Amino acid sequence: MLSPASGPRRRVPVLVLTRHPKGVEPLTTRTGQVDHELVEAAARVARTRCRGDHHTMAAAGRARDGRIVTAVNACHFTGGPCAEMVLIGAAAAQGVYALDTVVAVGDRGRGVVPPCGRCRQMLADYFPALRVVVGNGDDARTVPVVDLLPERYVWTDRPGGTG
Repeated sequence: MLSPASGPRRRVPVLVLTRHPKGVEPLTTRTGQVDHELVEAAARVARTRCRGDHHTMAAAGRARDGRIVTAVNACHFTGGPCAEMVLIGAAAAQGVYALDTVVAVGDRGRGVVPPCGRCRQMLADYFPALRVVVGNGDDARTVPVVDLLPERYVWTDRPGGTG
């Protein structure tokens, strides 16, 4: 699902605390902004499209041109794809090859859910400069996807890229 950007985005600055490995600066701060329109887009899809046990998560991504792409997961006993993985394909199918920010929201009012390890790796591989919304309410913040994967594997032999 793709929607045009509707007016200026409401952004709220938040403080992000990032822990670093032992021997490195113990605590650093970063300033992030939460794209509330993006969070609401994912929440709306979670409320209206996630029904039953087959679709339990929704994701929304902000394209560089301001458009919002949405997707839902596909639960299956074989390990179906998460909403963030479906979002990557849905975005490409709609001509969006660069995402600036993503968020996942759970069904049944669960709010923002951080990406799983597999999704963190895929998002970092596809969009190394991506920002991810994590936390809920006053704890909501936007963090660089690479901060969610310290000591991450870098996919250097991927098709069409150098990592």
